[in-house]
Amino acid sequence: GEKDILLGATNRVENVSKLSPEADYWVGIEGGLEEINGDMLAFAWIVVKSKDGKYGKGRSPGFLLPKKVIELIKQGKELGEADDIVFGHTNSKQASGAVGILTGDVLTRTTLYEPAIILALIPFKKPELY
Repeated sequence: GEKDILLGATNRVENVSKLSPEADYWVGIEGGLEEINGDMLAFAWIVVKSKDGKYGKGRSPGFLLPKKVIELIKQGKELGEADDIVFGHTNSKQASGAVGILTGDVLTRTTLYEPAIILALIPFKKPELY
């Protein structure tokens, strides 16, 4: 759910900051799913950390998954695996992802995350407000 996805992004940013302590900024991205009234929403949290210990957070837009994909996820499949089964793709998770498949690549995993990264950078752009 939402809190666990944000925690995952936070854990990622903390881990990468330890691996590359010389960087000015680190970014953690965690995608996940939230079930709401029988629907399943896919989205991601982005956490940015600066070398002075300041954080920014942003969330991507969410999109509804098709019923066949939801059924496979409820059977224990990961989203990428479920997409490959339903849509006949191979390794779609490493390509444009579920959003790319569903939008005909009008949006991809990368372009879906771009607004969230920009939003996560607001505290660094307007430090006097944060």
